[in-house]
Amino acid sequence: MDFHPNEEQGAIREMAEGFAAEELAPFAIEWDQAKHFPVETLRKAASLGLGAIYTRDDVGGSGLGRQEAVLVFEALAKGCPSVAAYLSIHNMCVWMIDRFGADALRQTYIPRLASMEHLASYCLTEPGAGSDAGALRTRAVRDGDDYVLTGEKQFISGAGSSDIYVVMARTSDAGARGISAFVVEKNTAGLSFGANEKKMGWNAQPTRTVTFDGVRVPAANMLGEENKGFNIAMAGLDGGRLNIAACSLGGAQAAFEKAVEYMATRKAFGAALNEFQALQFRLADMATELEVARTFLWRAATALDAKTPDATRLCAMAKRFVTDASFEIANQALQLHGGYGYLADYGLEKIVRDLRVHQILEGTNEIMRVIIARGITAKT
Repeated sequence: MDFHPNEEQGAIREMAEGFAAEELAPFAIEWDQAKHFPVETLRKAASLGLGAIYTRDDVGGSGLGRQEAVLVFEALAKGCPSVAAYLSIHNMCVWMIDRFGADALRQTYIPRLASMEHLASYCLTEPGAGSDAGALRTRAVRDGDDYVLTGEKQFISGAGSSDIYVVMARTSDAGARGISAFVVEKNTAGLSFGANEKKMGWNAQPTRTVTFDGVRVPAANMLGEENKGFNIAMAGLDGGRLNIAACSLGGAQAAFEKAVEYMATRKAFGAALNEFQALQFRLADMATELEVARTFLWRAATALDAKTPDATRLCAMAKRFVTDASFEIANQALQLHGGYGYLADYGLEKIVRDLRVHQILEGTNEIMRVIIARGITAKT
């Protein structure tokens, strides 16, 4: 296995890094403080092919793989983890429509999603169903050529601003085996949104509840077969976990680079901070953790591209390890800045706040351990 990007992958990463440096990083603190969702900037990213990275090219996707995707999301997150993370969720939704939708559905929705003329949100979590996704209660009842959806989703990124919602709803009472997946348009009667949540981080993207009050959706908008939606949701999350891990890695890399630069110029007791061996060792450990996280993330992305039997387990491992390690690296970078790290102008505290939620979403890291353990014990 080659752990170095090839020429094409290197060019893709360089393009994403350039975009992050010019279009994200200079505005990240301002967007965070103003709680501004930079939709036009997202559309600029889409013009570079980043709105549908691993979606097929016959409907406007870039047709790339998961290896390229993790390179892109790491690069973008160096500019702003919050914006990069929303883009990762959007890409997950587009891929689900591409992979499981009928061709007519793909042709209808994906071109506008690929250009990000329309934005997408993923609707699985509910007020009473988070880690136990099979317990969701939002219901879809067949009525002629439509399904009628009733229920509520919570913690939905992009909600209210997004145009397309990929929604998991119950079509039978058979637990996880009774869930179906639907594509719902924003302007559908009965669809409404709560207030933008006040959050610790991720302030550059909105988070709202989504309420379905007799929302009528054409049966043709179902992804895959009836009662197969849970598997579809989990397939989407395999890639989503890699994406969010990559966003954590990018944020941690940015924090690390800030710490290295700061320690070269800040002096204490007559010497630069980077001349003290204890602090040198801390940098060495942070750099090692970054490389270990990056290497394993690429390993998991390769497995998902190859559709190996252990891909789901490796994605869970990568999500758990990379998000935990990245948060700790960012937190250490803040510590190395001393009091300055706590100030908003330096950008460290924003990275720490943004990365903290990555240990929770796309399946908590405790649930990642459950998935990993099941994979181990199933072999015994």
